[in-house]
Formats: sequence, structure tokens, C-alpha cells
Amino acid sequence: MKPINVGLLGIGTVGGGTFTVLKRNQEEISRRTGRKIVVKMIADRDLAKAKSLADNDIIVTDDGYQVVNNPDIDIVVELIGGNTIAKDLILKAIENGKHVVTANKAMLAMHGTEIFAAAREKGTVVAFEAAVAGGIPIIKAIRESLTANRIEWAAGIINGTANFILSEMREKGQPFSAVLEQATELGYAELDPTFDIEGIDAAHKITLMAAIAFGIPVQFDKVYHEGITKLTGEDIRYAEELGYRIKLLGITKRTEQGIELRVHPTLIPAQQLLANVEGVMNAIVVKGDAVGETLYYGAGAGAEPTASSVIADLVDITRIQTADPIHRVPVLAFQPDLLLDTPVIPMEDVVTAYYLRLCVVDKPGVLADITRTLADSKISIKAMVQKESSADSDQVNLILLTNLTVEKNMNAAIASIEKLSIVAGKVTRIRLEELTN
Repeated sequence: MKPINVGLLGIGTVGGGTFTVLKRNQEEISRRTGRKIVVKMIADRDLAKAKSLADNDIIVTDDGYQVVNNPDIDIVVELIGGNTIAKDLILKAIENGKHVVTANKAMLAMHGTEIFAAAREKGTVVAFEAAVAGGIPIIKAIRESLTANRIEWAAGIINGTANFILSEMREKGQPFSAVLEQATELGYAELDPTFDIEGIDAAHKITLMAAIAFGIPVQFDKVYHEGITKLTGEDIRYAEELGYRIKLLGITKRTEQGIELRVHPTLIPAQQLLANVEGVMNAIVVKGDAVGETLYYGAGAGAEPTASSVIADLVDITRIQTADPIHRVPVLAFQPDLLLDTPVIPMEDVVTAYYLRLCVVDKPGVLADITRTLADSKISIKAMVQKESSADSDQVNLILLTNLTVEKNMNAAIASIEKLSIVAGKVTRIRLEELTN
């Protein structure tokens, strides 16, 4: 049977890993698909690097349009990244009737609706397993393996850089800045780590997961995201003392009001499996009404783990070449004409519990003032710890865990608390999720 010809856009870390794994496991992959998958073209600005990897029968170019316009290419694999040339090349490939595999979560989160619509019109497939959580097959799990379920929520550690930083801060007691520097030296963080540490990368990924889980359009502009730059060692330590750990989570939930879509530091019980995911690893919990909670764990980045997901998409597309478009698994899991317009809830309407740290004057009546202010905003306290003051200070840290409340009520309460003369500085607020319902 005629081989499937692949055009590879980008031969960087993931592109190189994809080429290497595809070549190394060629026989095994052919046994699974019934036909060979071969790289026929590579496009990369670094021609010397591309030529050093490519076999003699592979066409190497620095012009991606030569790949997407080549009639002999069946599947285009986009591993360039970014939102400009990558998007243009993908749309051109689709226009030319080619299937596409991409790991570009930022582009799909921002332009997925346009790209998926173009592919649907041309009867082609856009596959993106590698765009979320690297080597973990979370997209396939939600889209296919859990298809019998009404997904209730998903929460995950989906940025390895942020998780490495929080793990090191907890285990070694180092400050954020020192661990970030270490992460950069180890290659876990980019020279500009903004997307990782501010929660933007995780927001891209949770956007795609929400679309697949709930059958809604891709809506990155409605994700609330908050990073880890303001977390301190003392908050991590206090959370540990209370039986919790702090993780940067991407969370999406189905509620009666709509869909929650958020990324932020979160206290979760230390006994939870998710709380014990350390270093650069990723993990995602998905709750379905029939199956209950399911956990997916593995490498969230890296050349070969991500290549594993890229090649899995190649295999899937190869297998469905003979299926007409209406009988394929829909890209966003639900039939395109049956996507819902369920609203995404504004962050101020989200219901969750909270960890609060306040620096207060150590004198009688302080706790009464704080609890009264919280009660005025309909917030009740679940637990409270007062840390001892130092000999040369009249101020103490007051740690509070609250019961569930609406975010806007907490915003109002914090604003009122910070106006009290007994409170010094800003209130530290970290959301808390039990992840049990």
C-alpha cells in the first residue's frame, strides 16, 4: 500500500524528536497502521541542521510553503510554534486538502475556531494531542475513551516549569527567584519564562481541554489566569502545616450557571495524588459521571515524550484515510453543528474555598474584627492558625481557611479587611480545591 508522505515544518526539539522516533520505530508503527509513514520533506530556517538529520531522499527547504503546496505530501506536521507563519501555513495546508498535526497550543487556543472550521469545510483533520500535556494522551482520553461520560470537571498540573519551581520551593525552602534561575539553567524555563510562570501556557491548554470536555467553542479570551510569581516560601510552608500543597492548576468545571475556565495557584489536600506530582511532570484528573475520577500522569514536555503524541496523531490520521469526514471522530469530540453556546462564567462568579494570610497587630479583638468583616460578606471560617510573633515585633501572621464562597464576595471582604487599621499590608489569597466532587 502507498506510504503516507509527511511534510515536517520545524526540526527543533520536538521536530527532531518526532523525526528520530518515527525513524526508529518505523517497523512497529507500520504494523499498527498497515502502511508506512515516511517524512518526505522538512522545512526549517536552519538548513544545515535539517540536512544533518535528513536522509538523502528527503527534500530539505527553508520555505514552509514548498511543503504545504507539494501535492505529494499527505499530512503536514507543524512544529514551528507562534501565531503568525504557523497559522498561515496550516490554513494553506488545509486549503490544499492536507491533514494537519500540530503541537501549537497557543495558536489553537487563539485561532482554533477558524482553523477547525476551515478543516471541516475541506474535509480534513487537524490533530493536536501534543498541544496539551506533552506525552500524556489526554486529548484522546477525553475525546474518545470517556465519550460515554458527561464530563463534570477536569483539573491538572499542565505546566512542568511552574510545577518544578513550586516543588523546589517546597522541598528546599528556596525563594521563587532562585528556583526560577535554576530552572532556566536546567533548560526547564525559557529565557523569557512569562508564559510559564504567569499561567498563560496552562491557560492555552485548559482552553482546549474545556472545548473537548464540554462541547463548547475554543475561547481563550475568557480564561482567568494568575501565575506563581507572588507565592512565598512561608505560604507554601503554612499550607503544608495545614495539610495542603500549592500547585498551579488549570481547572474547568461544568456548573448550573455555565463553564468555569481558570488557571491559578491552588491549595489541594496533601493526600491527593495530584498534590504529590513533583518536578517537571504533568498530571490531570478528569471526573466523568459514569467512570468517576480518572488520573493521567506523565512527561508534559521533552523531545521524545511530545513526539510520542505527534506520531500517535499521525497514526490516527493514517488509519482514517479511508473514512469519509462525517464518520470520523470530531476534532472537538462533539459534532460541529451540535456545539453548545454554554457561557463561560466570569471569575467573580466562581465558587471556591480560600486560604488567606494576613499580617495583623497582636492585640485583643483582632480576630473578632476579621471574622466580623468576613461574615459581612457571607464568608465563614473553616480553620484558623495564628503564628507566634517575634520578640521585636507586635505583628503576627494570621492564617485562615474559609468554606466555599463566591469570588466577588471574597474580593469585597479582602478590600474591607485591608482597610482595617489592625492589618498591615496586603492580604495573601490562594484558592483552595478539595477535588472530591
